[in-house]
Order: sequence, then C-alpha cells, then structure tokens
Amino acid sequence: MQTETAEKKGALPELLGRNWIAIFIVLLVVFFSVVARSFFSFDTAQLIFFNGTEVFLLAIAELFVIITGGIDLSVGFVMGFATVVSSKLMVACVALGFSPFWSILAASVVTLLIGLVPGLVNGWLVAYLRVPAFIATFSMLGVTHGISELMTQGIPTKNLPALAGDIGNGSFFYVAPGGAISFFSRPQVARGQTVLAIIPNMVIFAFLFIFLFAFILGKMKFGRHLYAIGGNIDAAIRSGINVKRDLIKAYVISSLFASLAGLSYVMKYITGKPDAGANMLLEAIAAVVIGGASMAGGSGTVGRTILGALVIAILETGLRIIGMQTFMTYILVGVILILAVIIDQVFPNRNR
Repeated sequence: MQTETAEKKGALPELLGRNWIAIFIVLLVVFFSVVARSFFSFDTAQLIFFNGTEVFLLAIAELFVIITGGIDLSVGFVMGFATVVSSKLMVACVALGFSPFWSILAASVVTLLIGLVPGLVNGWLVAYLRVPAFIATFSMLGVTHGISELMTQGIPTKNLPALAGDIGNGSFFYVAPGGAISFFSRPQVARGQTVLAIIPNMVIFAFLFIFLFAFILGKMKFGRHLYAIGGNIDAAIRSGINVKRDLIKAYVISSLFASLAGLSYVMKYITGKPDAGANMLLEAIAAVVIGGASMAGGSGTVGRTILGALVIAILETGLRIIGMQTFMTYILVGVILILAVIIDQVFPNRNR
C-alpha cells in the first residue's frame, strides 16, 4: 500500500516534468491575457505564428544537427546570406524584364540551391576532416556574413517587387463582411468594414516544410540513422550506417531551413540584410533544448521543438503588446533555457 502511494506521489512530478512546456505555454498565455486584454484573440494567435516563422524554421535547422551530437552556429548568418542573395536576384530579374512572379520564383529556387552550399561544406568538414562542429560552423558564420556584407556594401537591398510583400504579408484566405471568401487576395470593401484574414501565407510556407521533414525524421530510415549517430557514433558505424553521408545530409538540411527562414524574412519585410538572423541563434538553440533535445545528441522531436519555439514566439509577441523592450526577450529566453536544462537533469526520461 505504501509502495503504491509512493508511486502515485512520484507520478505527479514525473507528469509535470514531461508536460512542463505545455503547462508553461498556458501560463504565458494567461499572464499576457491578464496584463493586456487584447492579447487573448484570434488575431494575436496568428501574429504569434507570423512573427515566429523564422524562429520555427531555424529551430528545425538546429534540431537535425543537434540530434547527431553536433551544432550549427552559422544558421543565423546563412539566413542573412539567403536574404541578400534572394533580394539581389529578385531585383536583377525584374531589371532584366521578367515579371514579378517569375522573378520571385526564380530567385527563391536559386537561393535555396545556393543555400545548400554552406551546409554541404559544414557537413564535409565535420564528417570527412573531423573538424569539430563548433569550429566548422563558426567559420561558416564568418564566411557567409562576410560575403553578404560584400554583396550589399552594408546597405540593405531595397526596391524588391511589390508582389513579394503582398505574398509575405498576405493570408491564405479572407472573409469579407457577409461571409464572402476570397483566397490569397484581400477583397475590396467599403471604408470602416473589417476583413478577416485567415492563416498568414508565411505560416503555411514554413509548416509545409516542417511537416515534411517531421515525417522524414520520425518515419524514414534516415531519421533513425540520425538518432543512432547521436546516440553512439561508433555503434552506428558498426551497424553499417553510412555516418559520413548522413552527417552531411543533416548539415545540408540545417542550411536548407536557414535559407527558408531567409526567404520568409525577405517576403515579410521586403529587404535583404546580412544580419537579418544574427540575433536568432540563441532562440533557435533554446527552442531545441526547451523542447527536450539533448545537446549530447540522440534525442529530440520536431513536435516538441516547435513547442519550444512557440514559447519564444509567445514571449516576443506578448512583450511587444505590453510595451516591454525587446532585449527582455533575450533575458527571459536565457532564464527559460536554464530552467529547461535543470528540468532535464531532474527528469532525464521526460521525453520517453
């Protein structure tokens, strides 16, 4: 009887340990809703995901590498590099006489292809030359930042096609007064009437890729290989896994998501800046760790990483709404990161 009572007492802390992120998100929402009544609304929910798009993408970029036991310090400046490349290409294509649509499409495709190169180099250095991931990716941070600054000469790229902003700040569909629905195009209504925008385009853009790679990580052999590499690389080699090839793939995927974050930024803010993602490295790594992934490798999921990124997105949006300065986000993210590490030490099996 005493044993059963002890087990029940131990079960509650364990349950809280496993679900602390969801509980913390609820507490954040309650806090901001009390402080600012306008916070608890459908518009704010959409704004949280819209503002957090780049953090979601960069968090997934870090997740794939951290699962292998590595780290990618270059994702923020690969993102900035992608904003510069894509914006320059859009402006050039329009100048050559291409329509805005084809200019944006061509620039996006080329940017994603070029954006794979930093990951390919990082992966090759780590897998074949056994350069520590910290050194390899820190070096790539400098390379991509330097190239971006050379391309812009310190001046953000402007004069992008207006269509880019329409796409980046538009929504999947709109509901006009009377219930009429319009897809992708905001309907013209009389002054004073409100049009309800549903699901920002950039949120759909981000989560299409996130869901695809969540499936790859959770259901495909490649995903199992990454977990095996992070768990015990020697055992992975002995089991016949092509560790070098899979490590390169992990870093290429990291650069792909950083480039996607760069495209999202360009579409939303209609500019290209070398330092666009400079301050997002902490948030990306924090989202993965808050989501329960071990920096030693071998654990972590897309779903929990998104929850970790959602904590950061709620914080950023909530602080803006209540009028707090943005640097408070960094302080609070750091505190939550420490909290996550402590919880991981107390409940090491919380993600099982």
